[in-house]
Amino acid sequence: MEGGNSPSLQLQQLPLATAAVSVQPHTDSFSYKENLIGALLAIFGHLVSSIALNLQKYSHIRLAGSKDPRAYFRTKTWWSGLLLLVLGELGVFSSYAFAPLSLIVPLSAVSVVASAIIGIIFIKEKWKPKEFLRRYVLSFVGCGLAVVGTYLLVTFGPNSHEKMTAENITRHLVSWPFLLYMLVEIIVFCLLLYFYKERNANYIVIILLLVALLGSMTVVTVKAVAGMILVSIQGTLQLDSPIFYIMVVCMIATAVYQATFLAQASQLYDSAQISSIGYILSTTAAISAGATFYLDFMGEDVLHICMFALGCLIAFLGVFLITRNRKKPVPFEPYISMDAMPGMQNMHDKGIAVQPELKASFSYGALENNDSMPEIYTPATLPIVQEQHGPRGASAPPYRVLEHSKKE
Repeated sequence: MEGGNSPSLQLQQLPLATAAVSVQPHTDSFSYKENLIGALLAIFGHLVSSIALNLQKYSHIRLAGSKDPRAYFRTKTWWSGLLLLVLGELGVFSSYAFAPLSLIVPLSAVSVVASAIIGIIFIKEKWKPKEFLRRYVLSFVGCGLAVVGTYLLVTFGPNSHEKMTAENITRHLVSWPFLLYMLVEIIVFCLLLYFYKERNANYIVIILLLVALLGSMTVVTVKAVAGMILVSIQGTLQLDSPIFYIMVVCMIATAVYQATFLAQASQLYDSAQISSIGYILSTTAAISAGATFYLDFMGEDVLHICMFALGCLIAFLGVFLITRNRKKPVPFEPYISMDAMPGMQNMHDKGIAVQPELKASFSYGALENNDSMPEIYTPATLPIVQEQHGPRGASAPPYRVLEHSKKE
């Protein structure tokens, strides 16, 4: 009797097993589609933001000589850049609602690549082909590495997806891994702030570490806010929960202080160094925060984690090579270069720099090898003549001008 019932039981359990097996591929496919949507939104947002910033910069450059400091408000270029900037930031903000935090943050390398390409395309100087390739070879290699790293990030990114409800966010907020992470981050932040404020340790790594620690909390709150808005749009209202407004306040506060430290860093260091070092530190801190708060890599196999880490390293290297090739500001030099003045005829063929002598003489702009130069280029000097005291009431001139000749 039992033997006769076993085949029927197996037949009854077969559809259930088949249905259970068919759910998992559908879930994986759905999570991959969400990752793809989030990655495309992030790439689109960073690309549009980069174009917008370059448009606004172009508007400021065109009106650099204007007497009105706010003349750019009346240009269409500046307002077009502002609208594109808002559109790009909305795209990046929306991407956090679809894809994991650890996947979206490294994609900010797209803005660096886009800025490098825009700078090469719209460059005004004329270069020879060999000189152009030699000058921009690092940029080309860096762009290629950044593209390869971005592909690896999208392909092997974490697939952890959960609805950003108030209950889930509260549970993550009080979990012991995140509390331990917050304790370590607060201690490190206080130590860095002490050395920066009290000991005047204005090192770029210290300032950008402060920015990275604040930025990690910013992206955590941004994902929570964006995810709760998406869940509310889908039909389950989350905007009436207190945790939503707590996250909004934390997001605004950390973003403001992050911008403050960035402004201080920009006054002390070159923008290329800030871009490369800041990208590496901020991405590392944000991925760590996403792994502890949202458990992005929970359930991922070792191969996917290693390939994702490799993609991050390749993207880091690409951004470093791109920013390393940027022009550095030329410091002030106490001499006048005649060939650097537009419309000025060079005093001699090669346009050697004309600079003052450091010796105790009254001649300014003395050229090298004066003996081989024509007489008209010889600097005129004013020999000092000692004052001769005459009778009272008749004052002698303190100096007299002598005729200067080549022999003298």
